[in-house]
Amino acid sequence: MIALSDKTPMSFDDFADWYPEDAEHRYELRRGVVIEMPKPRGQHSRIAGDLAYELGSTIRQTQRPWFIPKECIIKITNDTGYEPDVTVLDDSELLHEPRWERESILTRGQSVKLAIEVMSTNWRDDYLAKLGDYEALGIQEYWIVDYLGMGGRRYIGSPKQPTLTVCTLVDGEYELSQFRGSDRILSITFPTLQLTAAQVFNMPG
Repeated sequence: MIALSDKTPMSFDDFADWYPEDAEHRYELRRGVVIEMPKPRGQHSRIAGDLAYELGSTIRQTQRPWFIPKECIIKITNDTGYEPDVTVLDDSELLHEPRWERESILTRGQSVKLAIEVMSTNWRDDYLAKLGDYEALGIQEYWIVDYLGMGGRRYIGSPKQPTLTVCTLVDGEYELSQFRGSDRILSITFPTLQLTAAQVFNMPG
């Protein structure tokens, strides 16, 4: 993760115009600073891909009007935008997204059924900044997939271990549930999902 320094904070609109097509890296805008995000590699890439496959299969089985885009950017504020590792969108809500068809940009929390961040860099980004921003935007559900057990002890306990945190929006605030090992992941968005934390982490257990 590399901050591309510039004296002048960049607005989200300028960031969207600047974002290079066919880029080798992913980019996010955080409080006016462009952050270069390495494309997922190795286990990070595998976990994100497996989750997209499992959730996509569940969507088809339940015949929900949802889908998982290859890429999209969620505009949080006029100086912040994120690109989750996996995003589940509600197709019926995209009529209200003026920038979706042209730019794959989302501006409304209602359009996002689930955002997933697979953590492999600074844990504070996912447990603090993004959790607060996704909550404020009104995204119904947010998963933090901490497959290396890197998060702060106040979030994943001690001793640290791989943990999947499900954040569910209740009365405008996230309620957090944690899953480890053979725990079955409980999700209000995907109540029929038969998946354990260990299966997500590609670990025995």
